[in-house]
Amino acid sequence: MAWATPVVLEGLAGTGLIALGSLTPAYLPNNSPWWSRLGRLGFVGPGWRLVGTVMVLVGLGLLVNAWLRLRPGHHRGAPHSRGFRAGIHPWAVLGVWGLPFLLAPPIFSHDAYSYAAQGWLVINDISPYEGYPGLLPGAFADQVAQEWRYTKTPYGPLAIQIQHLVVLAARQNPYWSAVGMRVPALIGVILIGVLISRLARRTGHDPHFAAWFATLNPILVIDFIGGAHNDSLMMGLVVLALFIVTLANWSWLVGALVVGVAAAIKQPAFMAALALPLIRHPMPSWRGPDLMRALAKVLASLALSVIAFSVISWLTGLGFGWYHAVGVPGMVITVSPATLVGLGVRQVLTLVGANGPAVAAITVSQSIGLAIGIVVIAILAVRELPRRPLTFLALAYLTVTVAAPALHSWYVMWGFLLLPLVDDAARYVRPATWTTVALLAYGAVNLSWRNDYVALGVAAVVALLALLVWHEHRNGQAWSRPIWLRIRRRRSSGGVVAPGQGEEDD
Repeated sequence: MAWATPVVLEGLAGTGLIALGSLTPAYLPNNSPWWSRLGRLGFVGPGWRLVGTVMVLVGLGLLVNAWLRLRPGHHRGAPHSRGFRAGIHPWAVLGVWGLPFLLAPPIFSHDAYSYAAQGWLVINDISPYEGYPGLLPGAFADQVAQEWRYTKTPYGPLAIQIQHLVVLAARQNPYWSAVGMRVPALIGVILIGVLISRLARRTGHDPHFAAWFATLNPILVIDFIGGAHNDSLMMGLVVLALFIVTLANWSWLVGALVVGVAAAIKQPAFMAALALPLIRHPMPSWRGPDLMRALAKVLASLALSVIAFSVISWLTGLGFGWYHAVGVPGMVITVSPATLVGLGVRQVLTLVGANGPAVAAITVSQSIGLAIGIVVIAILAVRELPRRPLTFLALAYLTVTVAAPALHSWYVMWGFLLLPLVDDAARYVRPATWTTVALLAYGAVNLSWRNDYVALGVAAVVALLALLVWHEHRNGQAWSRPIWLRIRRRRSSGGVVAPGQGEEDD
């Protein structure tokens, strides 16, 4: 059914163009085997960079437009004339859209090449916590972006071990080792696609909105599948842990262990351990006994996840060396608010001749941003965690994303995947949709700049924003009063809705 649907085929055309346009210098390493093939076809030089850039930008526009068209309740008066009720299954749509990326080089990022190089280090008995890709000159190191070639890794020990196994499975071929990093990423995507709408239904939220905003989000399609980021597997395991919690009263104990496994991929997964024991049984009151019981469960959940993480660290033999590299992601300039403020302050200080303070402006700004983030998360923990743990988790992840020294589009998916599980999600859907499009627009500018056609990227930004405005105008009040608000949720208790009380799974 999905193959025969024009809107799905539009998204497929978009991802197909993005995959073809990725064969340009923007993110394709100089030693990629693609260059010899492209050279034989004459696809080199400024002309090919221009064509490739245009293909990516057009493809991005097609994918975003298809995603917006699939939004449940797209047409007033006919809430499901387009969407999953019309027979378009979200899993099928995701499979169709992701197909062109499966064998394509990593999209919009060099991270998969870093993963391959880290796996190569392990094969050569070098811990990525003690060494770095440039320590072993050669094809693996040459694929890695210059800014990461001489840095240690902050990733968890299980991520490193998986990278090691993927390189072995690829017979130590540098390029195919990087492409092979899609296998664990796809496992995460499958977990998200299979479970997120079921999780939404079991917690009293709309599975159609969850399937659309989380599963089919263009950032997930491009960054999790195309970019092969290990955030995909981390969040897939987090969603699995949350789903396990809804199955039985005691299942949060198992969920906590799964969170520990997820944290062994990337450490932000630990945040989920705080919410697990309160999902089925929110804190009934702030009275002493209730508070102590809830606090004991939260600490037990966190302890179990730490134990699982520690066991994996011991079994892999890699230990906790990642701790010394936690600042590595913040070494490059990104669009994180704290970094942008620091850049502005540095520019002003430089103009007035205060060169000394200007050097530390970004570091100070990032430190202040982290401090603000910690305060906000503490406030969320007091206000939301006891009775609305899923709301706390989604907003806390988004707070971490905004307050961190580095901000990448795939980081935003930590919170966006869980946003459909927020009780008052209506207030977030419009800014979340705008943020999705804005981050994709930034990615378009970045790729265009790398290919020396930044003006095309700026034009794409204008086009994407105009497209979103057009969809909002066409939908009228549908954005402010979404159809998925029809579900009556147990807001007062925040508990899990018994099977059969919500809508059917998607």
